[in-house]
Amino acid sequence: MQLDRRQFVVGATALGSSIVWNFGGTGAAFAQAKSVSATFGPTGILYAATMVAVERGFAKEEGLDVKLVVTDGGAKSRQVLAAGQTDFAHGDAVHPMQIGNRGKPAKMLLASETYASYSNIVIRKDLYDQGITTPAKLAEWKRPNGAKPIVAATAVGSGTWMFGTYVFDKLGVDDSINWIGGGGAQTMLGGLGSKQFDAIMALPAWQIEAEKRGWGAVIYDVTDRDAWNRTFGGPLPVSVVYALDTTIAAHEAETQAYVNALYRSIQWLKAASVDDIYAAIGQKYIGELDPDVVKQEIGFYKKLWNYSGAVTEEEFKRGGQVWYREGTDIKETTYKDAVEPRFLANAQRKFG
Repeated sequence: MQLDRRQFVVGATALGSSIVWNFGGTGAAFAQAKSVSATFGPTGILYAATMVAVERGFAKEEGLDVKLVVTDGGAKSRQVLAAGQTDFAHGDAVHPMQIGNRGKPAKMLLASETYASYSNIVIRKDLYDQGITTPAKLAEWKRPNGAKPIVAATAVGSGTWMFGTYVFDKLGVDDSINWIGGGGAQTMLGGLGSKQFDAIMALPAWQIEAEKRGWGAVIYDVTDRDAWNRTFGGPLPVSVVYALDTTIAAHEAETQAYVNALYRSIQWLKAASVDDIYAAIGQKYIGELDPDVVKQEIGFYKKLWNYSGAVTEEEFKRGGQVWYREGTDIKETTYKDAVEPRFLANAQRKFG
C-alpha cells in the first residue's frame, strides 16, 4: 500500500487524528492468523521497530494479522490504548504509568530506546557563534531586555519538556530558563529561525533541518554518551512497547507473539544498513520527506536504539529521577507494577 501526503492527511482527519492501516492478508495462508492492533504516532523513525515488525514480515511469521492505528502524537496513542481500541502501543515510557495512575493498569513489555532522542538542545546559530555553546552558558545569557532565555519544548509537561528541564535542573540553573510550548516541527523550527525562541528541544530530524538551514547549532547532543551519563547517569527507559494488564492477562499468546516480532525487528535494525532500513519503511511511512534527511535520521537512531529490548530495575530507578518531579504529574510506580519482563525473556531465549 502506498500513501501520498494528501491521502494521509485526509485519512487522519476522517479518523479524528488517527489513521488505521491494515497489514493482514487473505486466504488460507492467513486463516489461522490472530488479529491484533497497535498504535503509535506520529509516523517517524522513532517507531521503526513497530514498522519493521510489519514490513519485514516478523509479525506475520509469528501468526499475527496486525492493524496499525497511527495517530498525531503519543498522548493520542495513549488514549487510544487506554480506551481499549488497540492492544499494544509504542510510545513514551511514562505513558503506561499515566494510564495506570488513571485506573487502567498497564505495563512496559520492552524498551526500544534508552537514550532520549528528543533531548537534543539546539540554540540559535547567532548565539552559538557568540560563544554560547553549552546549556550552562545559555542559562547565564540574558535577552537584550534582560529577560531569561526562551527555550521551547513541544509542550510544557511533554517528554521534551521533562528531559530538557532535567538537563538544566542537574546544572542547578532551571530557574534561569523561560520554558514555553512550541508545538510541532513547523512552529518549533519557525520560532528558532525567526529568533522568537533562543533554543529548542529537538528531535533528530529537527536538529538536522535547523543545522541545514543555518538556523541553529546543537549545544546538548544525546549521542554524546559522556554528556548523557553526566546528566542522567546512564540509560533509562525512554520509548517502550506497552499494553494494558487486562490485554496481557487475556491474550498471553498474542502478547508473546507480538513481543517476539518486535524483538526480531530490533535485531534486524541492529544488523541492517541505513539504506536497507530506508528501503523497508522510508517510502511507505515517511515518503513525503527528503530521503537524505530521513537517512541521516536513521543513522542518528542507530546510535540510540536499545537492541536488547530490556527494561532493567536499575534503568527504571534511574528513569524515576526524571519522571517523578514537580510539574510532571506522574505518581511514583514500582518496577513490578510498571514492567512485565517475562515475554521479552522468552523472546531472547528463543531468538538469541
